[in-house]
Amino acid sequence: MAVSRINEAGLNVNQYGNRNLVINGAMEVAQRGTARTVSDGGAEGFQTLDRFSFSYANSAGGVATISQDTTVPSGYGFSNSYKVDIATADTSIGSTHMIYISHKVEAQNIRNSGWDYTNTSSYITLSFWARSVKAGIYNVVFRADDVGAKYYPVEYTLVADTWKKITITVPGDSSLVFNDDTGSGLDIRWNLQLGTDRDNGTAGQWNATDAGNAGTSNQVNFFDHVDNNFFLTGVQLEVGDTATDFEHRTFGDELQRCQRYCFVTPTGQTYSWTALSGYCNSTSNALTFYQYPVRMRATPTLATSGNFQVADALSTYSITSQSIADATDYTARVDVGASGLTAGRVAAVRNNNDATAKITFDAEL
Repeated sequence: MAVSRINEAGLNVNQYGNRNLVINGAMEVAQRGTARTVSDGGAEGFQTLDRFSFSYANSAGGVATISQDTTVPSGYGFSNSYKVDIATADTSIGSTHMIYISHKVEAQNIRNSGWDYTNTSSYITLSFWARSVKAGIYNVVFRADDVGAKYYPVEYTLVADTWKKITITVPGDSSLVFNDDTGSGLDIRWNLQLGTDRDNGTAGQWNATDAGNAGTSNQVNFFDHVDNNFFLTGVQLEVGDTATDFEHRTFGDELQRCQRYCFVTPTGQTYSWTALSGYCNSTSNALTFYQYPVRMRATPTLATSGNFQVADALSTYSITSQSIADATDYTARVDVGASGLTAGRVAAVRNNNDATAKITFDAEL
């Protein structure tokens, strides 16, 4: 029996998966936690929602609380947003100061996306929902990292306390380069504050490789009052000159994508559970092993928090040290120090009845 060709015109575009190059654009996954207070040099970077970082540059001032929030535009299927709430204002902006939210896309994902990025007639489109108490002109900027940081700033205007969908179409440029590797390719930044040496970019074009072009002079100082807040959700980056409806993925799918960059062992359990297992290779050290749930972007770093202990067949022991060794992007050996171990026994690193205890493997861009 002959098979008829599907009429593509009759299909809903949402039936085509993997359009969105942004991970966690609906702000669902928050492995590290759902809220954190941040300042220059204090808890910057990736602290709450996965794949979205918060940065202060060049000793910028002010303090903010970053959190996963339930304020969302109604009728579009979102449950969460990324919220920035000002705790300490900053009206003394240094010339090189910058404060921004960032989402980085791997270079190989841009290079192999289908965007003909050196062709000025080929486009990539960003869409997102934003809202703020503070009305005015904001910047979102595209930073091409593999070409020495060229900037493409775009201005958008928010009305106070009103959700707005922003759509930005960016053309290719003959000078753009995206390597076929796992490094940062395209850094998308939502500016919240810019100093006078960082706001010299021209909106709507690729600017020269110069940090001074990180935004435009019309960017508001979002940090000027403690009443200010900013919400972001529905972030989508796709090839082409048209923004399609947001690609809603399942939580499990989005979590796996996030775990390529960061994996956090589960928390919330007050009973003992095994995090790592292996054997005692001496009376003071155990070799334990962990295989990540997905292959990570690169060899991760290790951080532990909370109360863990080493257990063998007979006893438990306090941990005196731990370090990651012989790690790859898919498995790690964690050397754990403790006194009183018996060489040759099976060993396990386990939660010592601490619901907050967790191990974080970090391979972020």
